[in-house]
Amino acid sequence: MARSERCGRGYWCGVVRVAALVGLIAVGLMGRPAAAQRGQDLTGTWQGTLAAGKGQRIVVKIAKDGAGWRAVLYNLDSDRPFEGWATTQMSVQGADLRFAIATIDASYEGKLTEDGKTVAGIWSASGKPFALNLARASEGAEWEIPQATKPMGTDADPDWEVATVRPSDPNDTNSGFHLNGRRIFIERETVESMLVLGYGMHKRQIVGAPDWAVSERWDVRGVPDQPGQPGVKQFQSMIRKLLAERFGFRSHTETRELTAYVLTVGKGGPKLAKSAGDPNGPMNESDQGNSGQRTLEVTNASLADFALVMKFFLDRPMVDQTGLSGKYDFRLKWTFDEAKAPTDGSAAPSMFTAIEEQMGLKLELAKAPTEVLVVDRVERPSAN
Repeated sequence: MARSERCGRGYWCGVVRVAALVGLIAVGLMGRPAAAQRGQDLTGTWQGTLAAGKGQRIVVKIAKDGAGWRAVLYNLDSDRPFEGWATTQMSVQGADLRFAIATIDASYEGKLTEDGKTVAGIWSASGKPFALNLARASEGAEWEIPQATKPMGTDADPDWEVATVRPSDPNDTNSGFHLNGRRIFIERETVESMLVLGYGMHKRQIVGAPDWAVSERWDVRGVPDQPGQPGVKQFQSMIRKLLAERFGFRSHTETRELTAYVLTVGKGGPKLAKSAGDPNGPMNESDQGNSGQRTLEVTNASLADFALVMKFFLDRPMVDQTGLSGKYDFRLKWTFDEAKAPTDGSAAPSMFTAIEEQMGLKLELAKAPTEVLVVDRVERPSAN
């Protein structure tokens, strides 16, 4: 997916781009301030309203973690209020609390009152401060955390119950593949980017697409014909069916020798945080480009998922050979245009260095027989 220097929302973020505030708020109340030192137990539910926009209701679930604490935060006014964000760093000195979520570049500084019932503090996200005061929720007064849409059965093979396809508004600035429960949104995407996601291939693996399939952008709205939220593979299948049914897409595959990027574990081992999300839930991704640098925030993702996302940012396919299983949360920031990057030493490193330093992984070029998708036929979409 070609992305300009703007905030691009991918399918994987599931319409979560309230996230610069959602993500921004993964708070962990950890450590033992003054009240805690006197025996105050922080375990339980804390809640408050973030002073951003019209205000966002925040719920923090705190639990003991050995000699310290851990927590998961929920933003009830986001598009995915059921999704929690786990804390990473945390420290305490006296009544002063400090904690952060490294994967979203956010931090919190607050002070616990002597009665141990409230915390007054400031949440900082990408350098922007927001007031966030939290109060311990009494039993029966906790704000309810909504339940996520149940996942679609793993043996389901969904098609579209209804789908509209229209040319994109050239003045629209949003783009990406979004999944919100059963509602599916594809904004300002090309046929080429639909092929990349639908078939899990890099654009270099797509051969014979006409020029309009690479340049013209389309909007899609619809829902699947089966209950539940589609998984990644089911969503990819739905995109392939949309291309066949509405764009008349036909293709065949061949094997050709291509150069690809191979992802392996670095010498120091991986630097990845285990995700606090539903292990059976979808991956969420959001990215933002600014000053020749790009920041990619990913949650609940396997390394195979990461390889799929990176097909939109790399000039060649990526192959995951890390052997790592499970789902992770991580934040990756790199410089893609040195001419536009800061010259004061604050610029992020190159993508290859960033992957090694920030994720503990290594990316190297290697030649290998690779499957390619040959376009036999594709047309502008039929009428709705």
